[in-house]
Amino acid sequence: MTNKLTKLLLTIALFPVLSIAEEPSVAKNIIVLKEKDRFGGWPANHGIWNWGDEIVVGFAWGHHDDSNEGGHPIKGPTSNRQARSMDGGETWVIEELLVIGPDGSTGGDAFDCEGGINFNHPDFAFKFSPGNARFYYSTDRAKNWIGPFKFPLFGRTEIMARTDYIINGKHDMNVFLTSPKDDGVQGWPFCARTIDGGKTWELIGWIGPQPPIESYGYAIMPSTLRLNSGAFLSIIRRGGFFDGTKRWWLEAFLSADDGKSWHALKEPYIDNFGNPAHMIRLKDGRIALTYGWRKPSFFGVRAKISNDDGVTWGDEFVVRGDGDVWDLGYPRTVQRPDGMCVSVYYFKDKSGKERHIAATIWNPGLKE
Repeated sequence: MTNKLTKLLLTIALFPVLSIAEEPSVAKNIIVLKEKDRFGGWPANHGIWNWGDEIVVGFAWGHHDDSNEGGHPIKGPTSNRQARSMDGGETWVIEELLVIGPDGSTGGDAFDCEGGINFNHPDFAFKFSPGNARFYYSTDRAKNWIGPFKFPLFGRTEIMARTDYIINGKHDMNVFLTSPKDDGVQGWPFCARTIDGGKTWELIGWIGPQPPIESYGYAIMPSTLRLNSGAFLSIIRRGGFFDGTKRWWLEAFLSADDGKSWHALKEPYIDNFGNPAHMIRLKDGRIALTYGWRKPSFFGVRAKISNDDGVTWGDEFVVRGDGDVWDLGYPRTVQRPDGMCVSVYYFKDKSGKERHIAATIWNPGLKE
């Protein structure tokens, strides 16, 4: 362990976030979109953005496949949509994605980005297309998306994208994505950066060692936060065959040098049977981590909260536990101005076969 990393960990431990909080509690569950014979899925693959009580979340929308009983029962035609709430997640309106090229066109191939995107625009949003190397941005709160723009492959065969980014300045942004391993199979996450508003991108570093090829191991879907120390904390979805057993879990990595090198942490380590996490900074300084729960019984969405900038994590909190299949989760979470959290995810309960988009409004432990 480097001297820089050792000093960083000591600083975090000696100067924790000081906050007094109550136990988290659920306020209500809300259906965002549910229709007969339709399938809504995977908000974590798309992204969530909020400007006060205005919230926008993306998701996939298709038809329910009654013949598929063991996997994801979705069939085409499918599309990407988004839901918008103007009242902090209480009610939602479904929107088609409006994508406009930088030349004013609609549809067609991806463009080379000329750069100069203002990441500090007050109504800015940014996203990647799920599963490919294209990105989009908006400066009107996701009403119109400009793009798609090409993203470099960095010598790999493809990029398995999921929206995860940290803005450093007007034209300066880090993104955290996944590429195939050397054998062409998913996956190995990495950090990249632009300092010219999206015109050029540099691969900064790989997040952890390459997962073992012989065990079909994978590391995918990072969710990343900048700590008070300046370090990056990223929660990675892991899986594969280890010691003859297939396992799926969440694992944390820390970078003390702006994404160049990464070190595995012991906590949090969450054995959730495979589902990505989403991490946000709460207004009182704590960190909230939400993730899907696919272990048998109490399928749903859970959360953990750190009071000391990610050094330790509190008890697991059940955001929602009434799912009746493993095929659910992929949450994205934001915090409202009043301090309440809104987690959006895909879900199935006993009320029907359809996977639908749902939200839970919950109190992360705000002191009254």
